[in-house]
Amino acid sequence: MFNALRPQVSSIIDSNKTPDARMQDICELLKAEIPHYDWVGFYFKNGDKRELKLGAYAGAPTDHTIIPYGKGICGQVAESNQNFVVPDVQAQDNYIACSITVKAEIVVPLFVNGENIGQIDIDSNTPDPFTKADETFLEFVNAEVAKIL
Repeated sequence: MFNALRPQVSSIIDSNKTPDARMQDICELLKAEIPHYDWVGFYFKNGDKRELKLGAYAGAPTDHTIIPYGKGICGQVAESNQNFVVPDVQAQDNYIACSITVKAEIVVPLFVNGENIGQIDIDSNTPDPFTKADETFLEFVNAEVAKIL
């Protein structure tokens, strides 16, 4: 599944659309094609503030458009610069609930010239669905997105 999506992601990146439109297309592609991706979005460093701001996303609207560093899974990744896979969100003390249906989350930082400038965030309504293959694929997606930022 992931190998089939790689050329589609690259094709979106190579299109003539704006960077925001390309990221929106990627969110929609991943949500549509990967059964356990129920919400897909990008968060980015908000200027000089120690917070993340929601960018393109596909899925239900969220109230979490601004996330302080250190808060929730996304805020922790902003500080750690490491992938964070949460098999069961209920087991996480520092979790921001976006929806009662969300069971698991994966967040992968997005680097441009070695700096963590944002992340891709995936929520799943399926318990413990994420594997190393998800991480590797999302690292690829972020590397492609970094080319247009």
